[in-house]
Amino acid sequence: MSVPPETIDALIACPRCDTLHRSHALAETERAACARCGTLLITPRTRSFLHVVALSFTAMILMVAAVFFPFLGISSHGLSHESSVFEAAMAFSDGWLAPLSLAVLLAIVLLPVARFAALIYTLWPLSNGRPPYRHAALAFRFAEELQPWSMAEIFVIGTGVALVKVAGLAEISFGPAFWAFCTLIVVTVLKTAFMSKWTIWEAIGR
Repeated sequence: MSVPPETIDALIACPRCDTLHRSHALAETERAACARCGTLLITPRTRSFLHVVALSFTAMILMVAAVFFPFLGISSHGLSHESSVFEAAMAFSDGWLAPLSLAVLLAIVLLPVARFAALIYTLWPLSNGRPPYRHAALAFRFAEELQPWSMAEIFVIGTGVALVKVAGLAEISFGPAFWAFCTLIVVTVLKTAFMSKWTIWEAIGR
């Protein structure tokens, strides 16, 4: 039995238990939860497009500072050295370790920047009340596919664990890039809190 496309477009699956629901337009203060497990499915945030765009711009600026400014300074026995994330990645750019350098830059820098750019491309016209750009649906789907591969937050957590082990061997100072990464995590969390995937897909479809 064939199902009309408009019926398929109105269905939404619970990310936890895969129960299918029929979606419908909700008011700004309404919420939709899964009938089986209670997982929140829809949180309309039509007015938040501009917030997501502004936070994405902020995240891209912070990413530039986090990559090229000094990240850490280490001093021991009168010797000191400061290094940025870019310099640390380039340290592996020679010989057979070159793929490792590329993987570090890709996961920490390029993928998050590409995701922020895709979100800006998708939401900029919607935040100004204009029709979406061409291929906006493809750009937003691309941004969603990149989310699990953006490792900037994991990088900061891993750095914190490494610092605990190194702290007893040398004196460590945090550079501006470290604080830029920390601020970037906060901005990313706020962006995620403001963003409603269902609202964005609905706006693109209209």
